[in-house]
Amino acid sequence: MLRNALEPWHILVVVLVVVVLFGSKKLPDTARALGKSMRILKSEAKAMKDEGGAEAGPVVPPAPAATVDNVTPATAAHPADSPR
Repeated sequence: MLRNALEPWHILVVVLVVVVLFGSKKLPDTARALGKSMRILKSEAKAMKDEGGAEAGPVVPPAPAATVDNVTPATAAHPADSPR
């Protein structure tokens, strides 16, 4: 029964119904928006796949801690200046 469910004339009827419902003016905009959405989906999926592989990659060392040598004089606090 479902063997020949999608014959060429079925596709033609579906296309005709879509054109009648949405109009021929909106179809290019709709197709463009669908294509843009597909590109975004592909790029996000690729980014997630690359991000998953990056976890096993090289480890980035942490930034060096602030010391008295690399603190600017305007923000450096001296023990003699602190209130008692």
